[in-house]
Amino acid sequence: MTSNEILDYYGAGQEEQRLTASLGRLERIRTVEILERFLPAAPSRVLDVGGGTGVYALPLAAAGYLVDLVDPVAVHVARAQALSLEAPAHLRSATCGDARHLEFADGTFDAVVMLGPMYHLVDADARLHALTEARRVMTPGGVLIAAYISRFASMCDGFTRGILRDPSFAAIVDGDLTDGQHRNPTGRPDWFTTAYFHRPEEIAPELERAGFEPSCVLAVEGPGWFCADIDAWLDEPAARTQLLEVLRRVEAEPAMLGASAHLLAIGRKR
Repeated sequence: MTSNEILDYYGAGQEEQRLTASLGRLERIRTVEILERFLPAAPSRVLDVGGGTGVYALPLAAAGYLVDLVDPVAVHVARAQALSLEAPAHLRSATCGDARHLEFADGTFDAVVMLGPMYHLVDADARLHALTEARRVMTPGGVLIAAYISRFASMCDGFTRGILRDPSFAAIVDGDLTDGQHRNPTGRPDWFTTAYFHRPEEIAPELERAGFEPSCVLAVEGPGWFCADIDAWLDEPAARTQLLEVLRRVEAEPAMLGASAHLLAIGRKR
C-alpha cells in the first residue's frame, strides 16, 4: 500500500497546479519533449502509471494515443475522469490502482509511462515489483519511460531557496545524502513527502533487474532549475529557445545528471 503521508500530500490536490509555473513548468515542458521523442508513434496504446490528474495522459490522448491512466490517489482519478469527459479526445480509462498490481492483461501496452511510482516506492523490492508489472503488461519491445528524483535534489533546493540554513531542512538533506530516504517530519508541503532519491548510476541496474534493456538516463531540468526566474526565461521566445537547446545538449552528460532535480530513464522490454 502507498503510505498515508504520500496519499495525504497528493490528496491536497496541489500537484496539477505545481506543473504550471516556475520549476514545475520547466519540468513539464521538458518531460513532454522527452515523451514525444521516445514514445512509439500514435495510435499506440500507452499506460500512464501514477498519472495524477492526466497532465501528461490527456495531451497524449489528444495526440492520438490510446491512453489508460492509473493512480493511487482518488482525488487525482476523479479529476482526470472529469477532464477526460471535457476533452475532445478521451482517456480510455482512469482508475485507482497500485503500480505493483496492475489490473491489465499481459502484453496489452506498447509503452508504459511511470512519472511518480519509482521515487515513492521507497524499498528496492517494491520498485522491482512495479517495474516487473510494467514489463508484464507491455508488448515485446515496448518502451518504458520512468521518472526518478536525484539524490542531490533537496541539497540543491536548499541552496537555491536559502532554506538549507533552517536546521530542520538541513536534517532532511543530511538523511537524503546519507541513504536517499527522504522523510519530512515537519509536514511542510513545500519540503515534499516520503520518497527515495536515486543516484543516477543506480537507475539502469534497476531496469536491468526487471528485464528491461536501458536505453538512456536523461536530465529533465538539468542545471536549468538554478535560474533565478525560470518563468521569465520560458516566456521570452529567444531565451526559451536558448535554455531548452542548452538543456538538450547536456541532458545525457554523466557529469551533470545528479544536478537535475528529475531524471527520466528510457528502456525497452527484452
